[in-house]
Amino acid sequence: MESVVIGEAVELDVRTARLPSRSLSFALDALLMVLLLLAVLLVMAAVGDDADPALAAAVGLTTTVGVFVGYPLLWETLTRGRSPGKYAMGLRVVRGDGGPIVFRHALARALAGFIIDFGLLSLFTGFFGIVVSASSSRGQRIGDLLAGTVEAGELVPRTGLEGLPPVDPALAHWAAGCELARLPDDLALAARQFLVRAPQLARAVRVSLADRLAADVAARVAPSPPAGVPAEAYLAAVLGERHRREVQRLTSASPWASESAPTWAPAGLGQPGMPPGPSSPIPLPTSPYAPPGPDSARPEDRDATSSPGGFAPPG
Repeated sequence: MESVVIGEAVELDVRTARLPSRSLSFALDALLMVLLLLAVLLVMAAVGDDADPALAAAVGLTTTVGVFVGYPLLWETLTRGRSPGKYAMGLRVVRGDGGPIVFRHALARALAGFIIDFGLLSLFTGFFGIVVSASSSRGQRIGDLLAGTVEAGELVPRTGLEGLPPVDPALAHWAAGCELARLPDDLALAARQFLVRAPQLARAVRVSLADRLAADVAARVAPSPPAGVPAEAYLAAVLGERHRREVQRLTSASPWASESAPTWAPAGLGQPGMPPGPSSPIPLPTSPYAPPGPDSARPEDRDATSSPGGFAPPG
């Protein structure tokens, strides 16, 4: 099992499929494709007894290509990486970063499978597909290498953001109502990497980077946080909520995910898997944060996560 971090700053455990399970999956799909092709050819033969031989040969060739290319293309596009054989073996085709595939990935896999891996160039023996898959550390055949995909046996969202500071319960209610659609993946990943490395940084560098990243994130996230929120606490709340929503999407949308898969939720949001939706009215608690006054603690006694005079969310 290997770990990947997708653009939504969610870490997934990816169990890549090996040759035996992939072979059984392909055998089931190949059997269904042959049965489908025979059914189509029998129907064509029954209704076209007087057809021109050249026309019949052209239609038969087109039908063969359509079945062996169209079958995996349609299944993997419509089901985001699955086919009947993969359903039976508990497999799914995903991108190299763990994300779902789209039409172009399925098309590259289908064409390479028919021409190179299992079809014409390998004389329908699957020689090239088996050799390349057995030689690949991730079990990828030529179609996977061209499309940038991998067949995975399991995608398991981690139960939390390992290495990151915990989300402040007072900010969890605010974060649950945030609009995060405008937050780009690269900025979320940069904020995640900063929070993981923050304890190793010098205080001045840490505060400067936290203020800069928090300002960039605040420009793309609405509404603004309560007044006086430290930059690092703000980043942790945004990433924590982004992670919670992505984990919920993965575990609820994927038909092959375990129903008992753990769902991370910030403290104060109730039972896991039942948080208030982004559009739900959420009462904001009284903010424990306040701008430092003249009687506040000395700067050297403050925690490194506070950013006095630096990060100021847009009003």
